[in-house]
Amino acid sequence: MPKAIEEVTATGRRKRAVSAIRLRPGSGKVDVNGRTFEKYFPLEIQRELILAPLKMLKAESNYDLIIRINGGGLEGQAVATRLGLTRALVREDENRRQDFKACGYLTRDPRRRERKKYGHKGARKSFQFSKR
Repeated sequence: MPKAIEEVTATGRRKRAVSAIRLRPGSGKVDVNGRTFEKYFPLEIQRELILAPLKMLKAESNYDLIIRINGGGLEGQAVATRLGLTRALVREDENRRQDFKACGYLTRDPRRRERKKYGHKGARKSFQFSKR
């Protein structure tokens, strides 16, 4: 009978983006929605943002990541993925919580899109005012 792979799962959110992370021991391979990490996140700064918790632990090549992302834009997805990855690492070892909390990696950004109001063009923007 094959040995079960020990993996840790966690979810991260930001605005409308939801990211589900599966963290398993491996060689540092990252799969995002069936694509390579570099293809899905073309900007180096986004890739560094996501892998920051692993870099902090100096464990970039110790884990394989399977990431499923839905909704939002690329930047929101990147922040949601970082939060999910951090939560997975904390779930694996609870002693890491304080270090991640100090860096702000465990904080969920609560900001949302403001709703459009009636009589306005958007949330705050109004139609052009004409005195006469």
